[in-house]
Amino acid sequence: MSPDRAADEAVEAVWRSDWGRILATLIRLVGDFEIAEDAAQEAFTAAVDQWRTSGVPDSPRAWIIQTARHKAIDHIRRRAQFEEPLESHSPSITMQPTIEETPEIPDDLLRLIFTCCHPALATEAQVALTLRTVAGLETDQIARAFLVPEATMAQRLVRAKRKIRDAGIPYSVPAAIDMPERIDAVLTVIYLVFNEGYAPTRGETLVRTDLCTEAIRLGHLVRTLVNAVTSPHPLAEATGLVALMLLHDSRRGARLDEAGDLVVLEDQDRSRWDRSKIAEALPLVDESLRAGPGPFALQAAIAALHCQAARAEDTDWPQIVRLYEVLERLQPSSIVSLNRAVAVAMVDGPQQGLALIDALAAAGDLDNYHLLHAARADLLRRMGSPEEAAKSYKRALALVSNEGERRFLERRLREL
Repeated sequence: MSPDRAADEAVEAVWRSDWGRILATLIRLVGDFEIAEDAAQEAFTAAVDQWRTSGVPDSPRAWIIQTARHKAIDHIRRRAQFEEPLESHSPSITMQPTIEETPEIPDDLLRLIFTCCHPALATEAQVALTLRTVAGLETDQIARAFLVPEATMAQRLVRAKRKIRDAGIPYSVPAAIDMPERIDAVLTVIYLVFNEGYAPTRGETLVRTDLCTEAIRLGHLVRTLVNAVTSPHPLAEATGLVALMLLHDSRRGARLDEAGDLVVLEDQDRSRWDRSKIAEALPLVDESLRAGPGPFALQAAIAALHCQAARAEDTDWPQIVRLYEVLERLQPSSIVSLNRAVAVAMVDGPQQGLALIDALAAAGDLDNYHLLHAARADLLRRMGSPEEAAKSYKRALALVSNEGERRFLERRLREL
């Protein structure tokens, strides 16, 4: 491998695996959100040039942090010299000194997530900004998570940052008593980071193990944290989230075939599932349900039924339909309705599921969601309507952005 390529791959690897932790560390060191972000980006740019010449350092992450720290200091000095005295400067996003004095949150990255999830912003804005900052997700990836066009999400991010700036919202780590009001947004951030790892928006890979692993790690930390400082319901949801991620992650090894192509759940080799993760998760599912089921607990219960079935035909689909009905009442969403429609098709036949999916399609909320059209195509395929199925597969292909998913849909279309 050429030195240039080795350097480029090393930079990309550090970016993918450590962006959030690097940024969180820098914010703790320099005390300024925007300066830390600018300095981190400049350090990665510098790494591309220098590592091609001098080689990849023994500790790439440490090199990035040290370089970014020096660049951040330069930013602060220039701002103090040319704009205004440093002591009078109030950045648009400020990290208070308490970030180093808050033992309740033992992890830099988790501290930053709690800090970004400020209750003065709408929950959706909190989550979007945190995904952008902490996970390094691009606007199109965040837009997919919220099922909105990329341009719409870009506008929301701009408005949220403007509100922070104009209102002078202080960004500081919350005291333990204030954490419960941020828990829902924090759990949503972690879940969406996991989702982006489990089914990336774009690229060749069908799984980003780094994001999945980091989300599970953060989920365990949050569960420990809320156990100490909050009421039972947030603990149950944190527990449900950890169980849900473990159960999905347990199937990771069976999701791809030897060629790296997608294998759907019903066709997976269940002997390749990670039974240790399933065994760890199942008691957490029970624990989360006992406290009064929330959205994550219910989704974990659904995932548990899949993982407990020795064969695809042994899956307790009637119970899954009932759980989706409860989830739909508790947290109505088009995605939940789509998943319930697929489960109904497994119980009552594809025609019943198709009727529900067509009603969702007519509402228009999921028209640009490729999985709706893929699910519709699959039911039409099962019903023996290849021409109509092909139309839906083609619509899904026009919307999908992950190359691995694209190959799967193309294969299904060819099979028709």
